Amino acid sequence: MDLYNLMPAVSTSFIAISAILVAIGWAQIIKGKREQHKKTMVAAAVAALLFFIIYVSRTIFVGNTAWGGPDDLKVFYLVFLLFHIVLATVAAVFGLVTLYTGFKSRFKTHRKLGKITSIIWFATAITGVTVYSLLYLLYPGGHTKPVIDAIFGL
Repeated sequence: MDLYNLMPAVSTSFIAISAILVAIGWAQIIKGKREQHKKTMVAAAVAALLFFIIYVSRTIFVGNTAWGGPDDLKVFYLVFLLFHIVLATVAAVFGLVTLYTGFKSRFKTHRKLGKITSIIWFATAITGVTVYSLLYLLYPGGHTKPVIDAIFGL
C-alpha cells in the first residue's frame, strides 16, 4: 500500500477510534467514573487531532482524492461531502469548548454541551467513514495536485 492510500486509511481509523472512545467515555460518566471518563475523552481528542494532522499533511504534500464514481452521482457526493465538512467543523469547535468546560470544572455547561457534541461527533465519524468508503473502496479516483505544489507552481 502506497502513501496515497495508506494516509487516508490511517486517518479514517483515527476518526473511528475517536468515536468509539467518545462512546466509552459517555458510558463511563453515566456510571460515575469521572477520572476514567476524563482520560478516555482526552484520548478521543488526541485521536481526532491525529486524524487532523494526517489529513492536513496529506492535503499539503500528497493531495486529495478526486471523485472516481459515476458523473450522475457526483453532485450527491459533493453535497454529502460538504455536509460532512460543515459537521466536522462544528464538531471540532464544540469539542474544544466541551473539553474546556470540563477542564474548568464547569460541569453544568459541560454536561449540556457533551451530549450535543457527542451526537455531532458520531455523525461526523459516520459521514467521514462513508466518504472514505466512497473515495477509496467503492469508487477509487485519482488524487489531485498537492497544495504545496499548487502554491509553488510545481
